[in-house]
Amino acid sequence: MISIGLLGAGRIGQIHGRNIAASPRARLAGIADPMPEIAKALSKATGAPVRTADEILADKGIDAVLIGTPTDTHADFIDRAAKAGKAVFCEKPVDLSSARIKKTLERVEKAGIPLMIGFNRRFDPNFAALQKRLADGIAGEVELVTILSRDPGPPPVSYIERSGGLFRDMMIHDFDMARFLLGEDAVEVFAVGSALVDPAIGKAGDVDTAAVVLKTASGKICQISNSRRATYGYDQRIEVHGSKGMLSAGNIHETTVQFAGAKGINADPVQNFFLERYAGAYKAEIEAFIDTMVKGKKPKPDGTDGLKAQLMADAATKSRETGKPVKIG
Repeated sequence: MISIGLLGAGRIGQIHGRNIAASPRARLAGIADPMPEIAKALSKATGAPVRTADEILADKGIDAVLIGTPTDTHADFIDRAAKAGKAVFCEKPVDLSSARIKKTLERVEKAGIPLMIGFNRRFDPNFAALQKRLADGIAGEVELVTILSRDPGPPPVSYIERSGGLFRDMMIHDFDMARFLLGEDAVEVFAVGSALVDPAIGKAGDVDTAAVVLKTASGKICQISNSRRATYGYDQRIEVHGSKGMLSAGNIHETTVQFAGAKGINADPVQNFFLERYAGAYKAEIEAFIDTMVKGKKPKPDGTDGLKAQLMADAATKSRETGKPVKIG
């Protein structure tokens, strides 16, 4: 049984901690968080002890750590875990600086530890099934990918100010999904953005409404649409158009019940929060991480995937600022 220590017991740490504790192949060996009450609450729910980050990293009986702490601590914790010889699962992004990510990946490679990055959407049952059918050639050669990702509402401006911006914080998931579906890296990006949802986001130097066009060396195109506001719920859709047809994955509604009447057809709203929309994905990615240790599988998505998504976000940010297409990397 694999022993995993949890660094960070906030919103995402709570999900990961419970999934680790529920896995028959893993043991939640410790929970560390600077806010004791949060750590104690998860400890009570899982039976895992509250420990300090230093204790978890120093414990030779712990095989791996899951990092769900604030972004500006990710790279440091990965470095420390690599030095301790522990496998690492880290929430995205590795860091807001691509240069810092490169240094961390060098240390990871030198240590020879598995590093998996939390791009959970690859593990969503619907998106994963779509990608498998795409890989099987059902839609033929990929020509155009469309990704729609819109949140029910914006986060606090205090979060926006330290997030790195929409492209690095929100759209980075979609950049990884674009690579997952295109089957090759994009080489150029053109991005536009506005602050239409909350003027305070614009004053903080960010955007809340954005669109991006990516192009690969072979000419494949991906268009991504993001918004911090969707009045109808958490909007997550994908469409892949190919030479033989189209594959698509739609939103998940609260129920499948519909009412058809003289005024039309009504359905329940789509699920309203990312934790419930991607509950299955979070469970699946933890099991995939455990596979890297139990079965010796290579982690995927790995640190290089994290770096490439970050480079795409950097280029999109520059494109939005300059109003011109930007080469990626």
